[in-house]
Amino acid sequence: MKKKIRIGILCGGKSAEHEVSLTSAKSVIEALDKEKYDIHIIGIDKSGAWHLRDSAQFLTHAEDPKLIHLSGEKKTVALIPRDERKEIVSYAHNQFGPALGLDVIFPILHGTYGEDGTVQGLLKLAQVPFVGAGVLGSAIGMDKDVMKRLLQQASIPIARFVTVHSHHKDRVSFQEICANLGLPFFIKPANLGSSVGISKVKSEEEFLPALDKAFQFDRKVILEEFIQGREIECSVLGNEYPLASLPGELIPTHEFYSYEAKYVDPEGAHFKIPAELPEEIILSIQKMAVEAFQTLCCEGMARVDFFLKEKGELFINEINTIPGFTKISMYPKLWEVSGMPYSELLDRLIQLAVDRFEKEKKVQTVYC
Repeated sequence: MKKKIRIGILCGGKSAEHEVSLTSAKSVIEALDKEKYDIHIIGIDKSGAWHLRDSAQFLTHAEDPKLIHLSGEKKTVALIPRDERKEIVSYAHNQFGPALGLDVIFPILHGTYGEDGTVQGLLKLAQVPFVGAGVLGSAIGMDKDVMKRLLQQASIPIARFVTVHSHHKDRVSFQEICANLGLPFFIKPANLGSSVGISKVKSEEEFLPALDKAFQFDRKVILEEFIQGREIECSVLGNEYPLASLPGELIPTHEFYSYEAKYVDPEGAHFKIPAELPEEIILSIQKMAVEAFQTLCCEGMARVDFFLKEKGELFINEINTIPGFTKISMYPKLWEVSGMPYSELLDRLIQLAVDRFEKEKKVQTVYC
């Protein structure tokens, strides 16, 4: 009998997107082939502590996006780099238990301390393969300011934007922002996703409260031009030779695609998968999605979000290096309509992680 692949699922996290991560992890765990994978769930609580969880009952209120949380019996785990890659061990009362000896880790962590390169750096130090972008690609993809500047430098169209740091907050003038970006405009934390902390500003009265709201979640915020257009998303998969899926269209029923529209209101948005678009627009979206993926040093997977204006102009909104992974999330759904079922997509992502790891092992780290 072929040996099962020992996979660790990292979920939860010290992030405002903790609940989103748990919902994604639940879907991934259900879809993984139990004949092929030996699954170990490592739930990270909101304080940042890592615990092994029982796969049968690791969630409470699993169907409620507001109340979902880690539960059940837990065993503290620690990450210890070892040459033989038995890098995660359990411990209690300062006594170390047996090593898990994981073959690969799938970090299903959205937002800070999970999607921003921090966990990726930890896993790289521990010498264990992990799914998704590496340290650099993760950090760039999370920081909307750096991401937009790199896209701009590569001549990839983006919306106009202004970056504001917390120590310069009092110097920001509503009139100057309107002159640069027009009205309305968006204010977003630079390093967060799932529309947490985002506001659409339509008047001067809304400006400072929206700025304060964004600064609750980050020390750097983005003020961004509003683009009237269709919201299009495209999934990218691969390492050196990435492929793009068919694009899909997101049609929010709220004023914009807020956190509530994404995860709380079941009627918060409608989806057209695939999007109804002319062939030449589809090819342009796919080409630009791959260009953005490579420009931003991504690997493994990413979802690239676009605005499509009435006359066919395309603008990249952002890239998500760990996109939502529920069964109805756009990333897996787009691959499904492109001919790759959910479980096969997970297999491909895991194999990409192992392939990258094997190539990185060949890089010399000692100079004689």
